[in-house]
Amino acid sequence: MQKIPIYQSPEDGRLTAAMLADFHASGVIVLEDFVAAAACRALRERMQQMIDEFDPAEVKHVFSAVEQTQLGDSYFEESGDKIRFFFEQHAFNERGELIRPKQLSLNKVGHAMHDLDPVFDAFSRTPKLAAAVQSLGYLEPLILQSMYIFKPPHIGGEVICHQDSTYLYTEPESCTGFWFALEDATTENGCMHFIPGAHKEPLKKLQQRSADGKLVLTTLDATPWKNSETLATEAKTGTLVIFDGRAPHLSGPNLSDKSRHAYTLHVIEKGSHYPAENWLQRSADLPMRGFTH
Repeated sequence: MQKIPIYQSPEDGRLTAAMLADFHASGVIVLEDFVAAAACRALRERMQQMIDEFDPAEVKHVFSAVEQTQLGDSYFEESGDKIRFFFEQHAFNERGELIRPKQLSLNKVGHAMHDLDPVFDAFSRTPKLAAAVQSLGYLEPLILQSMYIFKPPHIGGEVICHQDSTYLYTEPESCTGFWFALEDATTENGCMHFIPGAHKEPLKKLQQRSADGKLVLTTLDATPWKNSETLATEAKTGTLVIFDGRAPHLSGPNLSDKSRHAYTLHVIEKGSHYPAENWLQRSADLPMRGFTH
């Protein structure tokens, strides 16, 4: 069984030939200490400020990777160029009231903080990250989306095995995920799991909008994942996990007492075709851009 490659982060961000070989073989690479702990703390503090200004009485939208509660929800489907808040499935009681403080009830915030908030913009567009992206072979990378993921204690939801190119499809495929651990991610609080090497398998599913405007998930390859080969990917604060858009990954629920905050960017190649049928769309007023401020 393949192992997930783990390296100390290169000082300038650029992946070495050995790192690239391991990444292409496994579909995922872990770079420890990519971001300073102070930068992670600043992003968490900025998100707390945004939560403080957010009124949950006005918005009660749930995101569930298992139940897919967000499908058909315009608040979610029109969030590609906005900053919107999504709760965990078990955050509310039968009367629609939060059963815990709002900061301990959120699933994620998405999907354009990197373009609409200066603190997130600065975190997302560093020379070090730009160098890492360029070293992967991108000619004109574009940041497609950003997500702040909370994985709150006790109710942090499970994420079933999937490939990100299912939802962020380009022709040819060019999606890569950049996942930053803003807090320690462990097996206890729901760290990510990967099947190294399985990114070489076909794209299993494709979610796109049908002629009637509904998002439809189509099975392209029904071969099941080899879940017995799934490996936990624990990550200390400041770690960057880079993974191919076809790399199958999942995370278990967080039933522990500790949260697992993370920040994710997805990058695509400008020269690839981005279908209008994809769920995430941007308005002409906020076009995608790369790593320049």
